[in-house]
Amino acid sequence: MVFSSIIFLFRFLPFFLLLYFLANVFPDRVAQRMKNVILFLGSLVFYAWGEPVYITLMLFSTVSDYLHGRAIANCRESGSGRGRRKAKALLASSICINLFVLGFFKYADFLVGTVNFLLGTKIPLLGLPLPIGISFYTFQTMSYTIDVYRGKAGVQRNFLDFAVFVTMFPQLIAGPIVKYTDVERDLHERKTDILGISYGCRRFAVGLGKKVLLANNIGMLWEEIQVMDYASMDVLSAWLGITAFALQIYFDFSGYSDMAIGLGSILGFHFPENFRHPYTCASITEFWRRWHISLGSWFRDYVYIPLGGNRKGLGRQMFNILAVWMLTGIWHGAGWNFLLWGLWFAAFLILEKSFLGKALEHLPKIVGWAYSMVVVLVGWVFFEVEGVSQFLWYLRAMFGANGAGWYSDRGLFLLLEYFFVLAAAMFLATPVMEWGSDALERAQGGAGIALRRLLQKAVPALLLLASLAYVVDASYNPFLYFRF
Repeated sequence: MVFSSIIFLFRFLPFFLLLYFLANVFPDRVAQRMKNVILFLGSLVFYAWGEPVYITLMLFSTVSDYLHGRAIANCRESGSGRGRRKAKALLASSICINLFVLGFFKYADFLVGTVNFLLGTKIPLLGLPLPIGISFYTFQTMSYTIDVYRGKAGVQRNFLDFAVFVTMFPQLIAGPIVKYTDVERDLHERKTDILGISYGCRRFAVGLGKKVLLANNIGMLWEEIQVMDYASMDVLSAWLGITAFALQIYFDFSGYSDMAIGLGSILGFHFPENFRHPYTCASITEFWRRWHISLGSWFRDYVYIPLGGNRKGLGRQMFNILAVWMLTGIWHGAGWNFLLWGLWFAAFLILEKSFLGKALEHLPKIVGWAYSMVVVLVGWVFFEVEGVSQFLWYLRAMFGANGAGWYSDRGLFLLLEYFFVLAAAMFLATPVMEWGSDALERAQGGAGIALRRLLQKAVPALLLLASLAYVVDASYNPFLYFRF
């Protein structure tokens, strides 16, 4: 079940919200318990709709890390050296279990295929489908046990509250990756008020509009170019295609994050931001501070800093960046293209830490932006085009090295056909709308205040109506991050 589907928008969500808010008729403490029960059971239904078998896997991870967290806290509270050693062993046990489950279901067939290729063996593949959201909820539960061990998070002794943290459907299958400390208080003290509900509805409407009106439409351009013969593809078509994919994955994923944050606000939760206009950056370092922020902060807090971060000299910092980005690439999928994608960005991040970052600071921002966009778009080729020969041919097409010319009739036709949706997507990928909103927010006159209030109500309402009409009528409604 995805947020942009008829079954979610017209059946699951209205029925769930009705039950959730009916709990308010009870006293506060009882209402809070009932809301957590409803949210937990509703999340299980939401997940089981698409993954009825793998719901047991998610529950296993939930129970495992709940028990590990309690045991680690008990050992730490003992204060003895033996207790600390036992807590460290329990943490290692939790991490190993999580990584084994994630590795088995996500990478087993890739490893078997690699062994078969290198050794010429014929070991049969397992053929296991990837459990939806496993990369996200595994990282969430791991961060909990690590933070309990570090003393940065209090242990959750109520299983229901912990299960709600792991399984709550707004951010279950595609993030943002929520740390326990982000929602620790909300799990048992959250309040739903008209301001939070209003903000959540607006945020959800904007996210739904991003997904179905922009990502889906721009994705159809990439679908047409993706099936072309890359060996005879002109430069215009190549750049048009990868630009379309870049915009599609941005509006697809950031739209989903907006919907998750909006739903969280409606329910009384405060989820972290996940995107801040990454395509306006002037360096690769800045890009990764703005793209999939929750994943970047996870790797920073639980891999980069524990490895030493930037505290042990430039050489060690380079190694740490390389390690983090190899893991970031592999996190996205079991394939050599994802590893190469991670290494591609690691190379430029290392260059920027060495000397390139300081050089970019002294150049006009437009130069840094152009450099960043070329690096990012080439990176998306590694990410999306499978097979070494295929992405090499695509790169040749982008830079005119396949002899197909600068443009073709087909490329010009597609540019004209998708011109307006491309222009709209590029414009809305910038913070211009936010700047206008902020200017109205600061308005002192009555006209400015009236306009701001009108736009706050009218724009989300129109987006919601247009999006619902699209969902009812359209057949093309992919969700890219289900693959990861």
